[in-house]
Amino acid sequence: MIIRECQMTDIEDIYLLNKKDLGYDYTQEKMKKQLKRILEKDTDKIYVALIDQQVVGYIHAHDYDLIYQDRFKNILGIAVDQKYRHQGIGKALLHKVEQWAKETNALGIRLVSGKKRKGAHEFYQACGYQFHKEQYNFTKLF
Repeated sequence: MIIRECQMTDIEDIYLLNKKDLGYDYTQEKMKKQLKRILEKDTDKIYVALIDQQVVGYIHAHDYDLIYQDRFKNILGIAVDQKYRHQGIGKALLHKVEQWAKETNALGIRLVSGKKRKGAHEFYQACGYQFHKEQYNFTKLF
């Protein structure tokens, strides 16, 4: 397995991971525009896991700066192809973000996980992440 920073050529594999493994139905064309914009930012990192030169997982994190605490990194998304789960890929992706956090003097990592994703919660706890509080997630669309 190889972990490296995401490139625009990874778009199709990431699109399929988002659709099949996370259930996000967002067009590949829109995703391509978003990915290009995100990859140009210094505040975000997307790492991909490759097996036999195929992307089988990814993680997206960014700086989480608040006025009332030190900097954290915020994991916005992580996915591993179902066929490759339980092989240490997710853990390796988390570790890569943890390295980035340490290199940039972040206090730690935070993430939000959907209430129904029990398997993901068990995975995060097994990787040393602790549950802190339940929250409501509000949005306002324009």
